[in-house]
Amino acid sequence: MSRILVAYKSHYGSTRQYAEWIAEELGADFKAHREIKPQELMDYDCVVYGGALYAGGIIGLDLVTKHPTRHLVLFTVGAADPASTDYTVILNRGLSGKPNRPDHVFHLRGMLDYPNMTRTHRVMMAMKKRMVVGNKKTEELLDEDRAFLETYGKKVGFLNRATIAPLVDYVRSQGGT
Repeated sequence: MSRILVAYKSHYGSTRQYAEWIAEELGADFKAHREIKPQELMDYDCVVYGGALYAGGIIGLDLVTKHPTRHLVLFTVGAADPASTDYTVILNRGLSGKPNRPDHVFHLRGMLDYPNMTRTHRVMMAMKKRMVVGNKKTEELLDEDRAFLETYGKKVGFLNRATIAPLVDYVRSQGGT
């Protein structure tokens, strides 16, 4: 049986929740980013790392891209719908020039909780809203822009345990558990 680590870095809890579910399904060790020493990563046959999407990046990603792992699976968690979102720019920015790259990447949908966001995060979201809307007419907005505006300022949750199934199946198909 393979040794698997599910590690994560989360701002508001969505990434942690998905990491917990994935660890349960795989019978894996479960650790927060801050609890991991880089040299520990090679103790595992597979590292599944989850990072929240934040300010155009994946938080904590350097832990697993700058340090060797035997097999790395990455999952991101953000508010946008993965079925209609292009993560190419974010992934290129986060993985470009890094010595350790994931074997596979999955994207999961988290939550937005404006009332509990830090002031800094609320300001960033307000800036994004101005960028999204700009001088556009309603009919010029992309579907992704409309979805963003529909959730702006609200508490909305999209966590869904069933969405981890492709990731869990992938890890199992690679010899995990």
